[in-house]
Amino acid sequence: MTTKKDIENALMRGADTLRDTIDAANYKDYVLPIMFVKYLSDSYEDALDELRTQYSGPRLERQKKYLPFTVAEKASFQALYESRFSDNIGQIINAAMRQIEADNNQQLAGVLSTVDYNSENALGTREHKNAILRDLLEDFVSLNLRPSQIEVKDGQVPADVIGDAYEYMIGQFASMAGKKAGSFYTPAAVSEIMARIVNVQPGERVYDPTCGSGSLLIKAARRQNSKEVAIYGQEVNGSSVAMAKMNMYIHEIRDAKIGWGDTLANPLFLDSDGNLLQFDAIVANMPFSKNKWASGFNPGGEASGTGKKKFQMEASLDKFHRFDWGVPPASKGDWAFLLHMIASLSVNGRIAAVAPHGVLFRGAAEGRIRQRVIEENLLDAVIGLPENLFYGTPIPACILVFKKNRPTTDVLFIDASKNDDEGNPRYIKATKQNELGQVHIDAIVDAYMSRTEQARFAHVATLDEIRENGYNLNIPRYVDNFEEEEPVDIEEVKGNIERLKGEIAIAEAQMAQYLKELGL
Repeated sequence: MTTKKDIENALMRGADTLRDTIDAANYKDYVLPIMFVKYLSDSYEDALDELRTQYSGPRLERQKKYLPFTVAEKASFQALYESRFSDNIGQIINAAMRQIEADNNQQLAGVLSTVDYNSENALGTREHKNAILRDLLEDFVSLNLRPSQIEVKDGQVPADVIGDAYEYMIGQFASMAGKKAGSFYTPAAVSEIMARIVNVQPGERVYDPTCGSGSLLIKAARRQNSKEVAIYGQEVNGSSVAMAKMNMYIHEIRDAKIGWGDTLANPLFLDSDGNLLQFDAIVANMPFSKNKWASGFNPGGEASGTGKKKFQMEASLDKFHRFDWGVPPASKGDWAFLLHMIASLSVNGRIAAVAPHGVLFRGAAEGRIRQRVIEENLLDAVIGLPENLFYGTPIPACILVFKKNRPTTDVLFIDASKNDDEGNPRYIKATKQNELGQVHIDAIVDAYMSRTEQARFAHVATLDEIRENGYNLNIPRYVDNFEEEEPVDIEEVKGNIERLKGEIAIAEAQMAQYLKELGL
């Protein structure tokens, strides 16, 4: 039986095959689609074998049409493996992936055609490229991904095992990619916190405007039966869109709507009147302080240096009126994304969004936007997270929670970045990347749910208190984590100074004697 570890090992072998040839940030683009083709091929063969036990001849052919997807024989993984010594193996892989997309266009459009396996620019000369692709196919040939052959634990189905392995490896690829990883991966612990906070219910719509690989969306949807939740995501990076669609499909979420485009300049999910579609729950790990976030509102390229007026974003340029409360600075798009989420929120909706700490205290336009959001009673909580938690940046981040129709006007502040009363960190310190263990996750969620004072950890701030702080939300203003130092004994310090002076005088006299004896 195939275990989760077997799948992870195969994916890691694929990454090792690509090492030294392409950048680590691009491993996922080549490895995950190959595994996906293996998954589709094995799953399809498993389904066919099940049908063959019941039907034959024309009846079998008719029943094939009712399967959720199809894989043509020449596009299957086995066919690719048997062609692995071909001089044009890159072209053969490309053609197979295009055929799988075409045969399953409604479900798999844009999933497998974003990467060119025949690119010499990416994979090297023909001989080198062919050797790499041959090795890549051999890395997966022994991996049996037939659902009937997946080892499951109590309460699991095969899709859970394969999906969890897929998401685990996305995290591993993010670790390898370093600074280039932040755009497609949210640490699993942070995803769990956000999913538990928004608490998606059956029949609701959940949305991620910067969905990356889709892991955060899946985590939020799986709090309930994901088949009873409508899932929407948009992403500007084509590679991440493909990864998100694969991720959804492997988790057997076949009706998720994943859009490709600039969420701010071209939001894709609109209602029948052309307004922003409204969502019950929104989760997001948006690009931190995105520069030139408004460039999509300037399709004509209004330029500087040509005698024309330099482009400047104005609220009137957005037909959805998302920036009527203020236009964020051109070099920092954090509040642009947050305002988009707020504008996309249903009557009783809630948001959990990861953001850099700058959104809490930066002034000028951001300060005015923050004040308006607070006065509109939309901000529910600010949760400070440990530093070095996210791939791509060592800086600490926070989770902002917004809600509509809140029954109270106070704001909860939680600081999970420091030590507890016993001096232990509220997270797991690690050399490369800090982590949140289950006990830390539970402590944050419990503090959010209970909404009570906890020394050095949680504080419920009144609206007046926030006003007195000039709408500055910097967490240390509300959660006192100051550690008192031991009182200094001045007399003891003076005594130590006199003692040291005496020791220095003796040493200097001895040094002078040595120099005199040496005639220096």
